[in-house]
Amino acid sequence: MFTGIITDVGRVRSVRDTERDRRFEIETRFDLSSVEIGASIAHAGCCLTVVEKGADWFAVEVSGETLDRTTIGAWEPGHPVNLERSARVGDELGGHIVSGHVDGVGEVISVESEGGSHRVKVRVPRPLHRYIAPKGSITVEGVSLTVNEVEDDVFGVNLIPHTWEVTTLGGLKPGSAVNLEIDMLARYLARWRETA
Repeated sequence: MFTGIITDVGRVRSVRDTERDRRFEIETRFDLSSVEIGASIAHAGCCLTVVEKGADWFAVEVSGETLDRTTIGAWEPGHPVNLERSARVGDELGGHIVSGHVDGVGEVISVESEGGSHRVKVRVPRPLHRYIAPKGSITVEGVSLTVNEVEDDVFGVNLIPHTWEVTTLGGLKPGSAVNLEIDMLARYLARWRETA
């Protein structure tokens, strides 16, 4: 489990296909002495397992399913990546409960400056839009955000200067693809309603 609070922006060091999956090596500022092989780390919102590590990098293997359903399939060396280590009991929950399971890929349709902040609008693939509500939570590229408004299949968020500067969201522009995870509560309420 995660909280959507990014603790490092890593960088893709290498990408290669193996006989099993696609392997990515990620450079990071994390203290890797405390990261075990098998640990879960969220990469732009996608939970992946550490399979090898060095002094300032670690490797993950990504399945075809994940490559097809997230933005990870387009990553190349040099690509910046929002990173978050998994939450531990007793950690502060500064964002919201995030599973690290990407629900879909959205498309940024506008980015506008608003004072020191930036207002970003994202088009959501249908039927995912049904699970997004004003003042609810959503995860965009692994970042916990509050939904400001929803109009059909487009939602808007406001990025404060801190978020803009310390995550990859500061590089968003119209046409950018973003990993999305809907609020877990919305997912379960929708399922309950469908089956009740």
